[in-house]
Amino acid sequence: MRSFSKVAPDWWDYTTLDRAILDDAAQLTADELLHLSRPGFTVKFYDTLEDFYLAEALEYITAWRQATASAPAGVCGPIGPTEQLPLVARLVNDLELDLRHAHFWAMDEWVMDGKQVPVTHSLSFEKADRELCFNRIRSEFRMPEANLHFPKTDLTNYLKSWNSGVRCVVMQGGQGDVKHWAFNDPVRREGPYKDKPPTPQEYRKLCTRIVNLHPITLIQNARTSGGGVVQNVPSQALTVGPQETWKAEKVSIWQAGNHDSPFGMRLTTLMISKKIPDSAVPMSLLADHPNVQFNFFRGGIGTCEAEMH
Repeated sequence: MRSFSKVAPDWWDYTTLDRAILDDAAQLTADELLHLSRPGFTVKFYDTLEDFYLAEALEYITAWRQATASAPAGVCGPIGPTEQLPLVARLVNDLELDLRHAHFWAMDEWVMDGKQVPVTHSLSFEKADRELCFNRIRSEFRMPEANLHFPKTDLTNYLKSWNSGVRCVVMQGGQGDVKHWAFNDPVRREGPYKDKPPTPQEYRKLCTRIVNLHPITLIQNARTSGGGVVQNVPSQALTVGPQETWKAEKVSIWQAGNHDSPFGMRLTTLMISKKIPDSAVPMSLLADHPNVQFNFFRGGIGTCEAEMH
């Protein structure tokens, strides 16, 4: 039987992995990380934060430039990181990029009392997307409101948008402490998954849905978005699923070192490179996606050496 989590024994997470995988990841140097690229999986380093976030913003521009009336195209984007979003708006305005045939999918949103939080909520991801990016784009260049797809608890329109013939050129994301993309968290250790987590094939069948969030995710979001006030962080969220992720032509993960730890960044890179998918480490399931890119700010990679503070 697999080990119990060191953090939340009622849940699956990366601490239930075989010790050998964890130790191998912890020993990787930054240069070794860079050399874990393989066909279908690219690892890229950026030496400055300016270059890092500009490159992330340019993925939006590159995708949206491909959109035409007969072949609309779009991006699925995260909240976390967010630093790229004002740059996206500036680039659209300065390049005078007409977005009438471009699309955007938000990848997740908080849920409270069975409904997505309103756009007025301080933690609303839709609010952040609009305020940091879309409201800053000049009106003559903005995409139609119908081309902005934000997940709601009534998933009908959101799911339909993924099957409407619009290409998702790239799905961006960050990596949380629990090793998720979007809010694709590990599941509870109960029912059929009491003794082993879902197989990669089972997890891959999941589509956009409401999820119960892992305790690690709650603590992280309290720390990064709420000053540590964990009681204000919702325990549920809407998240884009693996089914939609595999409709994206490319998955691009951006890690500046602000969200996951030096160890976590190494672990998922190793598991994807070596094709070790395990749903206790949801990000590792991208080992089976045909086009994944991990982007790192070199200064944020850090080390796994013990250091007292």
